[in-house]
Amino acid sequence: MQTRAPVVVGRDEELRELERALADAAARRGRAVFLVGEPGIGKTRLARVAAGAAFDRGMRVLRGRGSTIGPMVPFRPLAEALMSLLRGGDGPELRELGPYQPALGRLVPEWGAGAPEGLSLVVLAEAVLRLLAAVGRERPCLLVLEDLHDADAETLAVVEYLVDNLDQQPVVLLVTTRADPGPALEVVRLAAQREAGALLELSGLTEDEVRRMAASCLEVDPARVPDEVARRLWDDSAGNPFVVEEMLHGMVNGGLLVRGPDGWRVLGELRIGVPTALVRSIAHRTDRLGEQGRELLSVAAVLGHRFPLSVLRAVTGLDDRAVLSHLHAGVAAQLVTPDEPVPDWYAFRHPLTAEALLARLPPAERAELSRRTADAVQRLHPDLPGEWCPLVASLRLDAGQSAQAGALLAEAGRRALADGAAGSAVRLLDHAHRLLASQVDVDIRADVLDSLLPALGEAGQFERAFALTDALAELSAAGLSRSRRAQLHIRLARVAHIAGRWDYGNAQVEAARALLGPDAPAERTAQVDAVAAFLALDTPGPRRTEAAAVLARRAAEASTDPQVGCQVWQLLGILARERDLGEAAACFERARRIAEEHGMPIQRNYAAVRLAGMRWLADASTAELLEAREEALRVGALAVAYNVDAILALDAVLRGRYADAEDMLQRCWEATNRLQLRALTRYVLMTRATAAAHQGKRAELEAALVDFHERGGVGSQERPLCFGLARAFCALLEEDRDLARQDLARATAFEAEHPSTFYLSGTHGLGLLLGALAGEVDRRRHAEVTALAAASLRWNRVFGQFADAVLLGREGRAAEAAAAVRAGRDAAAVFPLARHLGLRLVAEAAVAEGWGEPVPWLRAAEEHFHAAGRSAVASACRGLLRQAGASVPQRRTGSEQVPGQLRALGVTVREFEVFRLLAGRLGNKAIATRLHISPRTVEKHVASLITKTAQPDREALSSFAATLDT
Repeated sequence: MQTRAPVVVGRDEELRELERALADAAARRGRAVFLVGEPGIGKTRLARVAAGAAFDRGMRVLRGRGSTIGPMVPFRPLAEALMSLLRGGDGPELRELGPYQPALGRLVPEWGAGAPEGLSLVVLAEAVLRLLAAVGRERPCLLVLEDLHDADAETLAVVEYLVDNLDQQPVVLLVTTRADPGPALEVVRLAAQREAGALLELSGLTEDEVRRMAASCLEVDPARVPDEVARRLWDDSAGNPFVVEEMLHGMVNGGLLVRGPDGWRVLGELRIGVPTALVRSIAHRTDRLGEQGRELLSVAAVLGHRFPLSVLRAVTGLDDRAVLSHLHAGVAAQLVTPDEPVPDWYAFRHPLTAEALLARLPPAERAELSRRTADAVQRLHPDLPGEWCPLVASLRLDAGQSAQAGALLAEAGRRALADGAAGSAVRLLDHAHRLLASQVDVDIRADVLDSLLPALGEAGQFERAFALTDALAELSAAGLSRSRRAQLHIRLARVAHIAGRWDYGNAQVEAARALLGPDAPAERTAQVDAVAAFLALDTPGPRRTEAAAVLARRAAEASTDPQVGCQVWQLLGILARERDLGEAAACFERARRIAEEHGMPIQRNYAAVRLAGMRWLADASTAELLEAREEALRVGALAVAYNVDAILALDAVLRGRYADAEDMLQRCWEATNRLQLRALTRYVLMTRATAAAHQGKRAELEAALVDFHERGGVGSQERPLCFGLARAFCALLEEDRDLARQDLARATAFEAEHPSTFYLSGTHGLGLLLGALAGEVDRRRHAEVTALAAASLRWNRVFGQFADAVLLGREGRAAEAAAAVRAGRDAAAVFPLARHLGLRLVAEAAVAEGWGEPVPWLRAAEEHFHAAGRSAVASACRGLLRQAGASVPQRRTGSEQVPGQLRALGVTVREFEVFRLLAGRLGNKAIATRLHISPRTVEKHVASLITKTAQPDREALSSFAATLDT
């Protein structure tokens, strides 16, 4: 008899799917296959068959497995799989990975000396993808990742990225996971829904398949399997192949099923239950190994699915020869197997084997064995590198040593956070916090909290962070020093600032100050002042920028802490932007230099983003913003990266790329809501309102502003922009200049009461032009405003130059006025709305006062606004052309634009515009960009056209549009 079925039974369709995937990889059509099912259902068996088939095809096979016992270890399956390349000595040339090579140091240290800390998951995933592509270039590659139900959130994120990007790669990704609800199953199911991979859900074998499987093991024809054996296997196994094999093995070894001259026959009654049968079967087989062999495998089970010889030797006291002898006996008993990728490591043949061995141990014996094993690991690996730290924490927990377990979990959490694995960090630190809640050492508990709070902030779990104020109160009652309590309040204040919770953050600052008292060391008060300065800048109030500046300077003078230095110099740079761009740049550069000198990549990135943002304001260049975004992703500063995305979305709006802006805003909206980044959410809503306003969509504008105010926008720095950058422009597109000036006045008044560091609200730009046209801004006032650095920002410079032209023309300085118009047009070269709206407004003054070239200005503006569907402004331009005595282009504004054949079918003007573009086989997004409407609106128009023209589908409608003479 064979203890394991020599052939796979009942999985014909799954095997065909795996064969197709391997063939596709050879043709550079990579894809993912997901094997999902309960423990023992055959996932590992199919994965091994796939690996064998891949090997036969000459493919390279990489295998890794999730940790089955103990805390999750970030990226373990990926690291295990990729390390085989290193051991084989025939891996790819890593230099071809370029800047992505250092990222791989997170998984395989030898590949990335000096690998960046806080590595972005996106960058790491792309590095893995490129490595697999390089591996598969010579030979197609099969990457097998087993037991992902035991994997960490970071590994799942990388897997999700790989799944979506395998197309056209010579790679097959084979994933196995249990069917239990959880993150892994969710990733798999969502991937299958979007057709990014094939989901193979393994169900139990049928009764006939169970008989065939038993026949395969017993080496007989299915008809020769005793009926009562087949029935018992079917009834008690529920079709689970592993249980079938274990039960059959138990029947044979227990003498219940014996081979005779006429075949297999049953002796006595088959009394084997499930899962008791499984535990007894494994117990029986381990008993045959003797006391030392049983102890050795018990130690192995305590360690998990995989275990090294070195720890077994240390715990049992056996020498190499004895250890290997017992392990070879375990291999013969079908309990363990050499873990081929790693020398001197073994693994249980199935995770259920380890679980059954643990279930057999009495609680006291298991606790003692866990303690001894933990002691041995710490003797062998004093620093507990990598996965040893969380594993020993788990052992200490099983041993009842909760204080030691908590301390180790906290250390593992700190390491995970430093590596950019925020999800794992929160999980480990939170577990440590709960374990240590009853411990008397308040300083240790405070240390855990001191790390957990920023981890929660980094992970965007703000409410959980704020809920820890109760724990802080408990520590206070337990005797935690005032200084340590103050530090925790500072941590909470920083989390509150990231979350946009100004009131809560200020309350934490006041609590910290009260605890420190008037005689606190300068270094500690500087930490409070630094976070208080940022909160002061965002908290609504008439003198908030002055208060922020005072706090920042005080912190800079008092502290030698580089972290504080980076923060305050960035804040001083923000405040300097209005008066002196050079001073602001120097502040940001200083902050970046401090961060570089002290090895603080995330702080360096903050400074780089702020410097890039200032230069974007100054000259509309996005190159440095894009570089800063890539750097933010590389170091894992996701909040920073989303800030850059929001700025780039506003840039797209100002450049008139509304479809691109909408896509970017949707992504930012989803991310900021998920992470609860309140301040950034308000910025996104302001930008969405601006996008609607610049397209003349009043209803969408007002809806976005309602949402903005409901989310705390009343006292925010973005509020002036809602009036001066959004509503005022919408009013101008409606040719309601009085309303536009009212909106600008509201923006200016609000800024006077609540100073802002966002300088695009019109005070330094559009307000000057409208004021000059109304005769309310004279040369002196214009000079006062344009002397400020904020007026030199490119968007503001457009309107400042146009305002100067109006004033110069009024003074009779026609040549200088024309030159000012040219300067305004040059500044507005990348801002189509600003350029043409400015020309329309300036031309009005030029026509009335007889200077410049208003006719070509008006023709350019009229053409732009007519094409954009802004009929009010286009009509105003045509009126001014008539006033100037120029010919006026004939524009059909009604249904006469639509050919009679289509008009008879009820096709509207806007539908006809879409219809014409369909002739070029353009997609919804491209049509939306041309017509300055949303892709969803295009989709509705296409559906209506299909109905009205009685075409069967979009393709037929496009062909009809191409053939119709319009």
